[in-house]
Amino acid sequence: MVPRTMPNSKLRRQIAWEAARLMYDRQEREYYQAKLKAARRICRGWVKPQDLPSNAEIRDQIELLARMFEGQRRTENLKQMRLEALHLMRLLCRFRPRLIGSTLTGHVRQGSDIDIHVFADSPETVAQVLEQEGVAYQVERKRVKKQGQQRIYTHIHVQGQFPVEITVYPADMAHHVFRSSVTGKPMERASIAQLEQLLRREYPDLDLEAELAGVEHRIDRFQMYEMLLVPLENVQQPRRYHPEGDALYHSLQVFDLAREELPYDEEFLLAALLHDVGKAIDPADHVQAALDALDGYITPRTAWLIAHHMDAQRLREGTLGARARRRLQEHEDYETLLLLCDCDRRGRQVGVPVPTVAEALDYIRELSEMCAE
Repeated sequence: MVPRTMPNSKLRRQIAWEAARLMYDRQEREYYQAKLKAARRICRGWVKPQDLPSNAEIRDQIELLARMFEGQRRTENLKQMRLEALHLMRLLCRFRPRLIGSTLTGHVRQGSDIDIHVFADSPETVAQVLEQEGVAYQVERKRVKKQGQQRIYTHIHVQGQFPVEITVYPADMAHHVFRSSVTGKPMERASIAQLEQLLRREYPDLDLEAELAGVEHRIDRFQMYEMLLVPLENVQQPRRYHPEGDALYHSLQVFDLAREELPYDEEFLLAALLHDVGKAIDPADHVQAALDALDGYITPRTAWLIAHHMDAQRLREGTLGARARRRLQEHEDYETLLLLCDCDRRGRQVGVPVPTVAEALDYIRELSEMCAE
């Protein structure tokens, strides 16, 4: 097959842009596969190896896409990710932590994680420190074949505002020169002191210690959900309207029904699970109590669904005023609100099996992580 003829620089740019789009949209995760697929789409034939862009060229295009689509939110997320990294690195200071990857270089985009290397002969000692500090985590051991050799890597995934992957290496590898899969050169790494210097240089008006105090006291959103859901078990509802019993059992029924309807809509599922959490705080106005408690932990769309779930009930009953009905009908999530209302009304059965709180939250957490990949 005859190679596609095109000026080398133009062809490289086109392939780099298409490969970056594939990776930004999470259709591909590996640079090599992304550039091959991009080359096939653009050239519809064989491409000379020298016409393929480097990983670094693709990375720069991914950053450009992130700036275009995420704007100021990306800049703020990068700062918060670096603060989160510093907070964890200080907790793990005895293991000589090093920040690597996009959080250090600045090439972050929506769904990017924080990558940290630590050095300890026992991963359990690292996990023990996290447990003592109240940090939620999961340990993963992954078998990888590199250069013809099988290796087992231990990753500790921390659950917080941003996904964090801590890779544990043997203590004697602290001075090993790791190479970047993007550039092929020695990997950029930052110690605690170097990251502090970077933060002060990049954000000269930042009150570093005050910001870190805020990070330290920030509660993982899933922990907040659990804290608000568990008390509902002690909230008994009027049998006339809720023959099923307590508000937690009802909420888990509604969640399960919602999952059958829209299994991949995280915001809708959270609204179904959390719509009644205010009943354990202020039964007289459980909707506003829920919104106040969840402020900062849910999206505006989830908040809107919770805010209007009682309006939807009144709409179904025919007691909602005409003006309020029109406002709901004009909203883009009107149909979703009606679906939530239907799940709410159906979730009042006696004796039906429901997931536990932990199972419901694990499902939503996995969904959130899957969508971020």
